[in-house]
Amino acid sequence: MKMILLRKFRVLILMVFLIACSLHIMIDLLPKLERHGGSGCSCSHAPSEEPQSWGKQGWPNKHTLRILQDFSNEPSSNVSSHSLERVPAAGDRAQSQLRRLEPPGQRADRKRQFIQDSAVTKNAPLTGSRLSALFDHPLYRRSVPQLTDEDTLFNVNTDIRFDPKAAEDQAWTGDRKVDEFSPTGELTADSYPNWLRFHIGINRYELYSRHNPVIDALLKDLVAQRITSVAMKSGGTQLKLIMTFQNYGQALFKPMKQTREQETPPDFFYFSDFERHNAEIAAFHLDKILDFRRVPPVTGRLVNMTKEIRDVTRDKKLWKTFFISPANNVCFYGECSYYCSTEHALCGKPDQIEGSLAAFLPDLALAKRKTWRNPWRRSYHKRKKAEWEVDPDYCEEVKQTPPYDSGTRLLDIMDTTIFDFLMGNMDRHHYETFEKFGNETFIIHMDNGRGFGKHSHDELSILVPLVQCCRVKKSTYLRLQLLAKEEYKLSMVMAESLVRDRLAPILIQPHLDALDRRLRQVLNVLSECVEKEGYSSVVEDDLPGNRGTDRTHSAPGRR
Repeated sequence: MKMILLRKFRVLILMVFLIACSLHIMIDLLPKLERHGGSGCSCSHAPSEEPQSWGKQGWPNKHTLRILQDFSNEPSSNVSSHSLERVPAAGDRAQSQLRRLEPPGQRADRKRQFIQDSAVTKNAPLTGSRLSALFDHPLYRRSVPQLTDEDTLFNVNTDIRFDPKAAEDQAWTGDRKVDEFSPTGELTADSYPNWLRFHIGINRYELYSRHNPVIDALLKDLVAQRITSVAMKSGGTQLKLIMTFQNYGQALFKPMKQTREQETPPDFFYFSDFERHNAEIAAFHLDKILDFRRVPPVTGRLVNMTKEIRDVTRDKKLWKTFFISPANNVCFYGECSYYCSTEHALCGKPDQIEGSLAAFLPDLALAKRKTWRNPWRRSYHKRKKAEWEVDPDYCEEVKQTPPYDSGTRLLDIMDTTIFDFLMGNMDRHHYETFEKFGNETFIIHMDNGRGFGKHSHDELSILVPLVQCCRVKKSTYLRLQLLAKEEYKLSMVMAESLVRDRLAPILIQPHLDALDRRLRQVLNVLSECVEKEGYSSVVEDDLPGNRGTDRTHSAPGRR
């Protein structure tokens, strides 16, 4: 009898153990099942549902009421752009405006705050616009020299065919038409995903060509592609996320930290300022309007923090920083050197946040890049000054130092100086070039998040390289003069270009007005240089027909 009872007891213990194991397995699989079932929907959760769903996943106990109270004292932590208060639409801009969730009174306030030129925002981008007229100007239709294998980043064999069945995830081929495939069912080079076609198009002279339709298609991908994984980017002072899409493309996501109207406080040092997502977007458009085309494609996107970040990340450190704010909004803060704490948490409304998405450049294993210290780098010290700030003849020393003693590198630094001054960016401490092209190539204009911080102040110290060297490319000089004319006014073409972004308006009107004001100051500096040293000594003729296509070097003495 005792043996029978003992056996029954053992069976009972075994059954309890099996049930407990089954429950643990179900709990582990629950998030994956929810993610799989909801992958086609990017809508936000109701705020009241969030705490329950997080409790099922075993939310970390360290996020106590004390942490939430600390967060609630941060005045800017719960602010959000007006763009967050509308639902992103798949149709055109007019349809997306009709789907805003904000009340009519709020929309009226929004128009007053972000007023832009009515002729631009009403019908852009129509033919006959200022932007179209600008890009049709002869200065914007110059062709690059004939490209050789040494001038292209990748030498692609267009006869190569790829079998989509060989890929683990065929999602990126699923939305393509049947006629895009070759008769054998294989993908041709023209059917590569847009991020790969962007990489293939990089050459010695430009990151992308002027009228390349792949760039517009890539920007649409960045907005529409499903996000499959998210991880924090290592290094850097502020939080940035690496997002991977269903077509294997990747982009750098910078979440919104400030609203459009917030200016950098006057007591902030340049190296402790916030990075702005809208500055990254505006920098891409400005770079294109200046015809530099050295900023990787950037667009704005409204991201669901729950479904598109928390539920798809495998980064445990990032996952653990999610919490619910006292306002019942989803928040996270990640890990970084600055501004990664509950006091500077990033919060949605209730779980949607806007940010910039910058397309990745080719992997360093495939296309190495060289990092250069900017000769006019700031000291990044509260009291010390850099050498260029105290030596008015500093440029003469730079002219004698490779790679600035020959080629176009010094002139490219002048382009970057003008670009940064128009944005108000004081944070250009280093720059990169593609190693394959040696010293004869363009400077990549990356990391522009500290631009457009102050519209009421023009930081003249950014222009010091131009003042000291008095050198500029003729093509740049002519384009600046063109953008100062009323029919191609810089602020107007910028407003027209920016209105196409999903998160428009990107810049408030005072920032657009500051562009015109700063452009006049750049032209004044160049005018003084010409008056002092003569036109031929200041302006380097780089236009086709005048200099040939053999990449001739300027004499160091003229530099």
